[in-house]
Amino acid sequence: MKLQILLALLQKEIALMKRNPIIPKIVFAMPVMVMLIIPLVANLDVRNVNVTVVDNDHSQLSRRIIADIAASEYLDVSSVSNTHSEAMSAIENGNADVLLTIPPDYSENAMSTMPQVDVEANGVNATKGMIGSQYVAQAVAGTLSQWYAENGIEMPRVDQSVIYRFNPTLDFRNYMIPALMVVLLIIICGFLPALNLVSEKESGTIDAMNVTPVSRFTFILSKLIPFWVIGVIVVTVGLLIGWLVYGLVPLGSLFAIYLAAVLFSLVMSCLGVTIANRSSTMLQGIFVMFAFIMIFQLMSGLFTPIDSMPQWAQYVTCLIPPRYFIEIMRSVYLKGATVIELAPQYLALLIFASVLCCIASISYKKQV
Repeated sequence: MKLQILLALLQKEIALMKRNPIIPKIVFAMPVMVMLIIPLVANLDVRNVNVTVVDNDHSQLSRRIIADIAASEYLDVSSVSNTHSEAMSAIENGNADVLLTIPPDYSENAMSTMPQVDVEANGVNATKGMIGSQYVAQAVAGTLSQWYAENGIEMPRVDQSVIYRFNPTLDFRNYMIPALMVVLLIIICGFLPALNLVSEKESGTIDAMNVTPVSRFTFILSKLIPFWVIGVIVVTVGLLIGWLVYGLVPLGSLFAIYLAAVLFSLVMSCLGVTIANRSSTMLQGIFVMFAFIMIFQLMSGLFTPIDSMPQWAQYVTCLIPPRYFIEIMRSVYLKGATVIELAPQYLALLIFASVLCCIASISYKKQV
């Protein structure tokens, strides 16, 4: 009997969603827009670093270094200055981000030892200056390596080398695309259930439900199940766009991704229903839900690493459900982690889902 009631309520929810002119469009249009546009716009890769060069060597090697920097995807040679003071003027005027000084007799010294160049960066934009100077140093080292190989000279010993694991190209999109699915689930599976329930309060249709013998748990479950399905659809759209547009496919199993998506969809939908149960108007529900979303995005490790936060903030993040979903998505996508390896994160999501589901059921009060 309870199953028949639940099925009837689910049919009602599906009919309401079909009649709603906004929800179907949000479910399909929003994932497409977010996954196509945000990876191109919200990119922390440093590009178009303007470099001014002071060439005191005027040799074939120094000219080749300048040409290789100009041909780089990330660097642009804005000017070749005659003096250091002239180059510093370009830095001060904002026309250059990095100053490269090639010392005299650079090519002659390269025959016997690894010569050094002077790299100075504009520290006003600390991120661009720091990373841009590293790009310049790497470009010079790459040119030297090729020059040694072409001339049959054994390359002098280099003190250290860096190998980037899991994201060898250091493409920021590979880091952000799995996390963007988290943002979609937070908004769609969190906002929509809250707005759906509050709108029924405002229209008065929920009063008819309050006088029926339908249990609170059955009613809340009928509100949650459609958004679990929507969560799976959103993740599927994100996976397809990541693969077809950006060529990014998860190294781990799809089962691990969908299991995490179902659990996190349950967490967010239960949170949305809980907020809706305590909200009397749609505007009130929107403001409360928006406050939670802001906290989730800022403290979940979505944009800034959790390890970079103060110690007290790192403890607080343990109470932020998206933190665990982001860890799962990035680990499965980039490292190929399995469900067993990520068991603590899955367990945390399961606990959050169970607790919030109980709170959502208890907080809904029928007025019989």
